[in-house]
Amino acid sequence: MNTFSDSAVTAFSLITSLDPVLASIALRSLAVSACACLIACGAGLLLGGWLGVARFQGRAVVLALLNTALALPSVVVGLVVYLLLSRSGPLGFLGWLFSFKAMVLAQSVLVLPVVTALVRQTIEDADRSHGEQFQSLGAGRFVRSLILLWDERYALLTVLIAAFGRAISEVGAVMVVGGNIDGFTRVMTTAIALETSKGDLPLALALGIILLGVVLLLNVLIALLRHWRERLDDQLPEVSTGLAAQLSARGAQP
Repeated sequence: MNTFSDSAVTAFSLITSLDPVLASIALRSLAVSACACLIACGAGLLLGGWLGVARFQGRAVVLALLNTALALPSVVVGLVVYLLLSRSGPLGFLGWLFSFKAMVLAQSVLVLPVVTALVRQTIEDADRSHGEQFQSLGAGRFVRSLILLWDERYALLTVLIAAFGRAISEVGAVMVVGGNIDGFTRVMTTAIALETSKGDLPLALALGIILLGVVLLLNVLIALLRHWRERLDDQLPEVSTGLAAQLSARGAQP
């Protein structure tokens, strides 16, 4: 067998045997990305919902900066967070550098613009279609944004899943602020880069398979949510028509 075949066989053996090193790296990576997404999505939902309904001077500049942040390199985010958490930085007293918390913070900063921009676009489209109804009832901008966020909750689930996929596939920021310390801050993406450079292809390939599996699972979830939402939208008119017919029949009874 060639090198690739040998590495592939060994990689699948590591996965099926639940190798402790492999499992710890994968679980740590999932934990970092999950925590970062919870923080970023909590802030991004509120900020994006408000931007979707708010109209103020300079809004175009804010949206331009937000869209620019979508293409922000992860290593730049890592550098900024590193400077903030370093001993001479404003957040150095926290002692978070080269820790789990530092990686969560870096990924949160990286994912926040993605969540905010996608939520803002979704809520703005919803506000254009039926936001005037809530406004006519006296709902303010903040209340209207909360109502629209709940109304578009199924569409926003796709945003949350996409944000998690962005976080878990990131390598630059966590490499800078985490230091890729074995047993403490090593995640799947940084481990793949390190093990490949060391020539330990089986472990790198096993981690790559797991990472691809996670991304594939996220894409399947997005497709299922979209399909379920389309079926739900198709059924709603039928339900409304049936209710209207029942009400009409009851009204026609003496």
